[in-house]
Amino acid sequence: MTTGPLKGIRILEVGHMLAGPYATMMLADLGAEVTKIEPPGGDISRQVSAAYFASLNRGKRSVRLDLTTDDGQARLGELAADAHALLVNLKPSAIHRLGLTYDVLRKWNERIVCVALTGYGLEAGDEPAFDYVVQAATGVAALTGDPEAPPTLPGYSSADNSSGLTAALGLLAQIVSGRGGQVEVSLRDVMLSQLNYRASAYLNEGVEPRRLPLGAHSYYVPAQLFPTAEGYLALFITHDGFWKSFAAEAGVRGFPTMAERAERREEVLTAVTDALAGDTAAAWEARLRPLGVPAAAVRTLPQALAATPEAVVTAGDFQLVRSPVLVAGYEPAYGPPPRLGEHDASGAVAES
Repeated sequence: MTTGPLKGIRILEVGHMLAGPYATMMLADLGAEVTKIEPPGGDISRQVSAAYFASLNRGKRSVRLDLTTDDGQARLGELAADAHALLVNLKPSAIHRLGLTYDVLRKWNERIVCVALTGYGLEAGDEPAFDYVVQAATGVAALTGDPEAPPTLPGYSSADNSSGLTAALGLLAQIVSGRGGQVEVSLRDVMLSQLNYRASAYLNEGVEPRRLPLGAHSYYVPAQLFPTAEGYLALFITHDGFWKSFAAEAGVRGFPTMAERAERREEVLTAVTDALAGDTAAAWEARLRPLGVPAAAVRTLPQALAATPEAVVTAGDFQLVRSPVLVAGYEPAYGPPPRLGEHDASGAVAES
């Protein structure tokens, strides 16, 4: 078995809850040594539940430091001197106050990469920037849900998770460059970036995004959820070959081209809905997948996990979802989440 591709890379993490810890956990899964610098009371996510904390912090080290003290700052400098990168997920004023920027830490290590993961930018102030707030502020909530109902949210922390992955990418890119420096990633910018084709349509063609029933795609038809005789089916027809195969199996006539299906959207949706009513979502999935048609019955998370047992791994006392990055010949160790202060040098914590 090969070693992880990030073996030998040492990363410091300062922050709470989700986006930052998720970023560094992805790096730890790939073999990086991640040291979680926690305040004396610990990351506040420890207070949510042990399972919640484990889902973001497996395989890391934990060192307690009171960064408001001289002793804490001195120890931070020692850790920074031996680290490739620091990823910090705090509000901008705290990042500056605690000296968690490249301008401050370069005196210890000219090549350290400092990644600031914030809501709106390192110099943007401390406006509240929790995941759901950012989803609302960037147009995501306005695009989600039934058009006849209030806007809604996807049901998971899409802004935090997406921003964590983006921060990990920025961190690795700067390490690969061989130069130290400051990297910034904001939840706002990540979510606007992820609205790529929606934003481009508006900026270049003046097309304002709108919510469509059952999560329908703005370009492709039919591409949405459909009710069936039992359950809902996600169908995603993106080109004429898919449509030909689907139409033959479902007994739908007409609408052979993408342009025609887009122009006659309502007629197409009525025909497809009527056809899918003749069988269950699970049966349609079984019929359409062998034909190469993108389709899946809507499952609950427990059903999805039961269908993919290979995606569940053991990390200490916890069962968790494995890393989404699979490297040939390498299997992550998936160590347990650290106990608070488990890797303190002396077992003591400098407090003010």
